[in-house]
Amino acid sequence: MPLAITRTTDTPAPDLAPLPAAEDTHRFRVADYAVILKPRVMSLVVFTACVGLTLAPGTIAPAAALIAVACIAAGAGASGAINMWYDEDIDRAMHRTMNRPIPAGRMRPIEALATGIVLGTASVGLMAAFVNAAAAGLLALTILYYVLIYTVWMKRRTPQNIVIGGASGALPPMIGWAAVTGDVGLGAIALFAIIFLWTPPHSWALALYRNADYVAAGVPMMPVVAGARATKRLMLAYTALLLPATLVPVMIGMSGWLYGAAAIALGGVFAGHAIRLARDPGIGPARPMFLYSILYLFLIFAALLADRALAALI
Repeated sequence: MPLAITRTTDTPAPDLAPLPAAEDTHRFRVADYAVILKPRVMSLVVFTACVGLTLAPGTIAPAAALIAVACIAAGAGASGAINMWYDEDIDRAMHRTMNRPIPAGRMRPIEALATGIVLGTASVGLMAAFVNAAAAGLLALTILYYVLIYTVWMKRRTPQNIVIGGASGALPPMIGWAAVTGDVGLGAIALFAIIFLWTPPHSWALALYRNADYVAAGVPMMPVVAGARATKRLMLAYTALLLPATLVPVMIGMSGWLYGAAAIALGGVFAGHAIRLARDPGIGPARPMFLYSILYLFLIFAALLADRALAALI
């Protein structure tokens, strides 16, 4: 027979913690699904893609433009979700990532994988159906490159993982450009080059001040394999390539003096961070450089938009 639990008036009841409400649990699950899509990375991907779409010669219907941007966002989210599925063991070992939904036990890995596959397939299919085949092909290439070339093949095998994998992060402006033109022009290649050359100093700055995380996870980032001094020299080299690359849009007539002035000023600050880090015997300046590098890329692409807006007014 079932036990009957009674409570007397002279015995205090145990202090039981309330169970979470179903609505709170639901919100928690939705938040975790948002996390596996890497929304901060997605926002930068979408922004640079929108710049490519805006600067491309020609016109695109507003509805097609919205679909293209939504597909690029979904494709970026798909890449992030599959990356978190595959990197579960790495994320569990790193202090920076151990509270992500999968290593923290709030989500099963198969859920992240399924989310990534569905989003990736849908984004490419919709891009092909409602925008054009060139943009869809570039979107598929971006997802597959990030997942197969970077996440599965290169990330755990070589300190050049960021350099090789950086191509996937540099493709979104080309996708936006192709959504308008149906092909890839010189301007799209210039935008690609800026992000491609920006990626190593940006990522290695993070790797320098998070070096212990990468050592614990066994990821052969450049500071882990080559040491801090060699990494700083490489960051200077890529910075030296990046700064003239940011002036290519002016050289090819895609942008004017406003963007050119902004690129020189922003690049000077970026170079100052790289030089300061190279001269410092420690890694103290690495974190400020990493934080500035995020702002730098945003402002470079914002300056491209501002320059185009100014040209339209004149």
